[in-house]
Amino acid sequence: MPFIDLKAQYQALKPRIQQRINAVLDHGQYIMGPEVRELEERLEVLTGARHCITCASGTEALLISLMALRIGPGDEVITTPFTFAATAEMIVLLGATPVFVDIEADTCNIDAALIEARITPRTKAIMPVSLYGQSADMDAINAVAARHGGIPVIEDAAQSFGATYKGRQSCNLSTFGCTSFFPSKPLGCYGDGGALFTNDDALAQACREIRVHGQSRRYVHTRVGLGGRMDTLQCAVVLAKLERFDWEIERRLEIGQLYNATLDGLGISRVAQRPDRNSVFAQYTVFVDNRDAVQGKLKSAGIPTAVHYPLPLNLQPAYAHLCCPDCTPMAGNAAGRVMSLPMHPDLSAEGVARIASELAAATGH
Repeated sequence: MPFIDLKAQYQALKPRIQQRINAVLDHGQYIMGPEVRELEERLEVLTGARHCITCASGTEALLISLMALRIGPGDEVITTPFTFAATAEMIVLLGATPVFVDIEADTCNIDAALIEARITPRTKAIMPVSLYGQSADMDAINAVAARHGGIPVIEDAAQSFGATYKGRQSCNLSTFGCTSFFPSKPLGCYGDGGALFTNDDALAQACREIRVHGQSRRYVHTRVGLGGRMDTLQCAVVLAKLERFDWEIERRLEIGQLYNATLDGLGISRVAQRPDRNSVFAQYTVFVDNRDAVQGKLKSAGIPTAVHYPLPLNLQPAYAHLCCPDCTPMAGNAAGRVMSLPMHPDLSAEGVARIASELAAATGH
């Protein structure tokens, strides 16, 4: 049983993917070819955002957004410790300091109620992560930011592209939305890729310039930038995948709800979804005790699992000096108990039933 079935997805889309790739090979514009802008326009329509700027990765999207906001040494950016390292990594690379705020115990997203207490005169941005495919409480976070002079908010939506929050699309909920097209994401390419979204014209222009070494036009460098473009071939792959994306989101919602109903019936604890938003289930995650033993039993039964994430960032060697080890107890507890199960649009109801049955046996439910 695959954890993520990219092969089934490819077989369903193979003719269209090959057609798209061949078109790029025929015109030969591998850098900033026409598919780049075509994809950006398609994603602007999908999210409702005024501007989409594709880039080399989801990590690069975070970096470019921070650079556009002129984040630098002496600045602080509030974020969550329960995320992949890239979230804090980009803050630190610019010389700023990540300020870690604990998470909600049931959703594992940053706890918006705890953010205000961590704001200082040095706070220049707030970067919530929409974990496991469900947006953080963006309205509450935006309200806190507004009360403190309009602090910019960057949604790290690497896992939540396609999800909705109060009827609005993830990536169009704040100053910036940043997503990833890493192959395992809900909308993935065949390598690295990403995009950022904004409704601010000036910030969008800054991002476009930063993406191409700070150029406003060829060899005119108006700001410090980087080589952050998304390859034309990768944009072509995502364009092909968009043809099945609505169906895939529907399937993710159906499978997630089937998992929810089945596991709730068995009394197995899981990550919760709030009623005012949905999740695209980039991962389907449960809480278990004795995780290593449970994973071993599931592996023996042919069921793969993963842990996202086994150690909060404030306990990682690279970031431990930035925060006390006991400052985020909910994140620490979650890190010891979370376990992700197979999740992809081609997962069958029979597959969900088998996984749930084996999980119940492994956990004693």
